[in-house]
Amino acid sequence: MNDWLPGNRFDLLENGEAFYPRVFEAMGQARSEIVVETFILFEDKVGLQLQAALVAAARRGVQVDLTIDGWGSPDLSDEFLGALTTAGVRVHIFDPGPRSQRLRFVKLLRRMHRKIIVIDGRLAFVGGINFSADHLADYGPQAKQDYAVEVHGPIVETIHRFVHAQLARGMRQQRRHRWWRWRRQLRAQPPELPHAGPAYARFVVRDNVEHRDDIERHYRHAIRSARERVVIANAYFFPGYRLVRELRQAARRGVEVRLILQGQPDMAIVKTAASTLYHHLLKTGVRVFEYCDRPLHGKVALVDREWATVGSSNLDPLSLGLNLEANVLIRDRAFNAELMSRLDRLVRDSCREVERDSLPPVRGLDLVRSYIAFHVMRKFPQWLSRLPRHDPHLASRAAVDLDAALQPPVAAKDPS
Repeated sequence: MNDWLPGNRFDLLENGEAFYPRVFEAMGQARSEIVVETFILFEDKVGLQLQAALVAAARRGVQVDLTIDGWGSPDLSDEFLGALTTAGVRVHIFDPGPRSQRLRFVKLLRRMHRKIIVIDGRLAFVGGINFSADHLADYGPQAKQDYAVEVHGPIVETIHRFVHAQLARGMRQQRRHRWWRWRRQLRAQPPELPHAGPAYARFVVRDNVEHRDDIERHYRHAIRSARERVVIANAYFFPGYRLVRELRQAARRGVEVRLILQGQPDMAIVKTAASTLYHHLLKTGVRVFEYCDRPLHGKVALVDREWATVGSSNLDPLSLGLNLEANVLIRDRAFNAELMSRLDRLVRDSCREVERDSLPPVRGLDLVRSYIAFHVMRKFPQWLSRLPRHDPHLASRAAVDLDAALQPPVAAKDPS
């Protein structure tokens, strides 16, 4: 959705221990605006910290918009949400309920899975970490291993425009003419953010209209261009045939291809689905490592010594064919090296390699099942794309002044 933009800086944040303190610190320093999109918000110690940070910001006059997914965050109490809305936080629920029985199943599948935060239009966070205590190590054996990035530089302007366009689009059915006026005004604002670092960046999304395969296409292009290494750490791995083919072809031409997948999955079907590909991948030289300390929730990858991506998109039919997702693509040697170091440590300390000789032989009925499962899932995203598509719909948790809600964001004040 944009060209490569120079002048950015990305700081890698691993797990909630690194992510939440930076996010809450930045929220505490916000002067004009906070926009949050998250798939999951739980009413636990992390959710209560977010609530407190947003309430404090709203009370000091910061414009705060919080968008949650109605399916991913179903159990928030009236007291929790009421404290937010009473303070002035505008709470939006993505697709909170079907308006027709015909679309009930389709809407259940198509979720707002993005995790994005933008503060004052000058700082952003993008990744796979939700606002829930299971992203902290003290949660126990089911604590998730995950990644996000803190973003500075011109690419933040692109992310900022995107999150506001989604807010306006979600509310357009309530005030269509004001939505179009808002979009024209926002597009007219020139980018003002200075260069912050050496990284080139792109912000890519997946939706059900204009960008249905953008994230997967960038993955395939990067793998096709690989000359040295491809490393993918992904929680839910069952991509389409074309991406699997690119991985196999890269391994055949001598590229080191490593996949880091779940060994202790939060859902048993995750490992079952991925393991149906093991024979297919290992025989061409792809190396598969299973992370066994706790559930892997990350969605990161790197190619050679410059390209990397961090975001919300898994490599499975839901993320590649249905969900609304967002990733950043990064071209920066220092960031690539930092991510490689973190993944090397993960492999060294917490993974077991899947050896081809250790796999049970696939014979008879098992072979037929594997063949059917692979080719059904291979076509699954295309089949789903033919289902009726619905526009994203946001319902406000409390009545809001729509004239104010659809105003373009206030220009961030210069911290200097």
